[in-house]
Amino acid sequence: MTSTSSSDLLLHQTRIRFPAFSDAKVNISPIEKGGSGRRFYRIRVSPEQTIILVKYNLEREENRLYVQIAEFFAEHKIRAPKIYFHDPTEGLIWIEDLGEIDLWNHREESWLVRRALYESALDEATKLHRLPPESAQNIQPHLAPEFNAALYLWEQNYFLENCLGRYFGLSGQQITALGSLPALQEIAQRLGNLPRVLVHRDFQSQNIIARNGQAYLIDFQGMRPGLAEYDLASLLYDPYVELSDANRNELIEYYWSRRDDSSPLPEIFELCAMQRLMQALGAYGFLGLVKGSKAFLNHIPTAIQSLRSLIERMPNLKQLEQALAALTVN
Repeated sequence: MTSTSSSDLLLHQTRIRFPAFSDAKVNISPIEKGGSGRRFYRIRVSPEQTIILVKYNLEREENRLYVQIAEFFAEHKIRAPKIYFHDPTEGLIWIEDLGEIDLWNHREESWLVRRALYESALDEATKLHRLPPESAQNIQPHLAPEFNAALYLWEQNYFLENCLGRYFGLSGQQITALGSLPALQEIAQRLGNLPRVLVHRDFQSQNIIARNGQAYLIDFQGMRPGLAEYDLASLLYDPYVELSDANRNELIEYYWSRRDDSSPLPEIFELCAMQRLMQALGAYGFLGLVKGSKAFLNHIPTAIQSLRSLIERMPNLKQLEQALAALTVN
């Protein structure tokens, strides 16, 4: 099917569900968005009247969860796009258009402006992390697999294979030796044994829309039980933007000031940051070299630098620290 005929079909399906669009001159345009395998379109009737159409892959179960999680967020007053209509047979979702300005778009602004937006994003994350277990009972069985030791080990191996192997060219023998480090397995086991809350799973600047000074969460279909520190680390060690240590510490303090149900554990935060950076680096290597989305490779140097800064403070990971120090980063 050609792009034109596909767009015509999507417009036809939109007009069926939204009769107010039937007699209007409607424009549809694709939106470039990440590496999720979903396709996004903005449907515009006028400058003031727009809607987003999401076409998702029926074979990926997590895409079906998007609507259910969005409705769950609405129930618990966590800001996210409203769902207007869902056609699960065709894999189509019509959602509220919150605009194109995300937290990433504000990366060059003053810290005064950025801090307010980051704090708004952390407010939404706090709402999610503080939900009592009984609130999640109905949705939790339908979510992606929880963070456990096996998933943390998978993230580590994803990084070793797709970043250190595919991108930096380390040998299979080197990858196997690093993956067998007892300290990595102990970290996975330790994190996997901690109590879990609901987490966004991909809580970074391009998944947070900034509208009228408030943060809205998007791309939350990977939500699952995990550690709040993982979400916090995803945002504060986001390779897409630059945060100083002082900025990062301000936001850590702000987040924990909003949590009256838990206490900060700095070591757990750093271990989660290590895990998240490994996951991101693995994704950049896979998407850039296997899927052909070369732009993701541009973020590897920043993420490697952050990962090194963390691992340098972990005495049981000297072998991995040395391997990272030997890398040639362009």
